[in-house]
Amino acid sequence: MPVTPIRRRWKSLALATSAVLVGLSVPALTASSAGAATTTGTAATAGSTTASTAAYDDTYYADALGKSGPALKDSLHTIISDQTKLSYSAVWDALKVTDQDPNNSGNVILLYSGISRSKSLNGGDSGDWNREHVWAKSHGDFGTSTGPGTDLHHLRPEDVQVNSIRGNKDFDNGGSSFGNSGGSLTDSDSFEPRDAVKGDVARMILYMAVRYEGTDGWPDLEPNDSVTNGTSPYHGRLSVLKQWHQEDPPSAFEQRRNEVIYDSYQHNRNPFIDHPEWVESIW
Repeated sequence: MPVTPIRRRWKSLALATSAVLVGLSVPALTASSAGAATTTGTAATAGSTTASTAAYDDTYYADALGKSGPALKDSLHTIISDQTKLSYSAVWDALKVTDQDPNNSGNVILLYSGISRSKSLNGGDSGDWNREHVWAKSHGDFGTSTGPGTDLHHLRPEDVQVNSIRGNKDFDNGGSSFGNSGGSLTDSDSFEPRDAVKGDVARMILYMAVRYEGTDGWPDLEPNDSVTNGTSPYHGRLSVLKQWHQEDPPSAFEQRRNEVIYDSYQHNRNPFIDHPEWVESIW
């Protein structure tokens, strides 16, 4: 049976993200704000939205302000395509920073499971964590080559076996639980992340759809309302992803991750973390 979504209202934006730019400290993160599972295995809810984008609106997003629909999407594509690209091997060390457990600096938080696991347990064996492509790399057949296959904005740590269970399935509501699921569900043709990261997943998919438009040698990635996309450069289900985006606003962990990728690695941002309202404006 599908998990009943957690209903939330959008919360007022405060000054955490812009504080980074003026030398102030960002809000302290907790296991809850990181979307970590509790010790009983129950998925914690995402933290409240606390970031302000004012510091970026006059600079980074200046060319996108006041636009909507295709014009907004085109403008954001131009903005976020200016990025530093990582090799696939470099992703290992980057994820140890972007997804660090705020309560244990030696661990990372696994996306779908919510488990806190040692950074040193990265690899391909049972009990390890590996590099999960949230936009399944077979959806467009871009593999792990530098580009969409190494873009940190949709790469996250995950348990090797859970990663395999997710496979290249599209996202949708419904399914059954499985080992180390943390509340995530799966069935024959789709995968439902735990409630605490549903919005994160949606915003990662939509970032990829804006960043990769078929203009730089990579496929034109687009969301659709299907769960049978296979190797086509599409990912679904868009209507459900939009619902998850609304119900699970950006958490402090997600905002910090966006900031770290921008400051230390790719030097581009996920605009839907900074401006959640742009999802509805484009789709």
